Amino acid sequence: MNSDAGYLEWRSVCPIASGLDVLGDKWSLVIVRDLFEHGTRTYSEFGESPEGISTNILAARLKWLSSIGIIEHVEPDRASRNNAYQLTSSGLALRPVLKEMHPEIVNIL
Repeated sequence: MNSDAGYLEWRSVCPIASGLDVLGDKWSLVIVRDLFEHGTRTYSEFGESPEGISTNILAARLKWLSSIGIIEHVEPDRASRNNAYQLTSSGLALRPVLKEMHPEIVNIL
C-alpha cells in the first residue's frame, strides 16, 4: 500500500488484508493500545513505552495512522512542546475488534 498526497493505494480489496495493512505491525498496535489506555499522548510519551519504539518508526507510524484516520493530532492538555495525538471515532471503533482478538486485553481497553 502506498500513501501519496492524500491518496491511498491498498494492496488488496480484501478487508482482512486491508486491516492487516492498518494494524498488522506491532508498533501500530502499541500506539493504539497506549491511546486506549491513556487517552491523549504526546510524542515523548509514546517514546517512553516499555517496548522501546525508535523515533523514526514512531514518527512514520503516527503519520500513517493519522493519514488513514485512526488517530489525530491535537493540542496537548498540558504545557508541552510535543505533538499530542488521540484516537478518532474510527480508532475508537477498533475497541471491540481488539477485545475479540485477545480477550485478556479487556483490562486495558
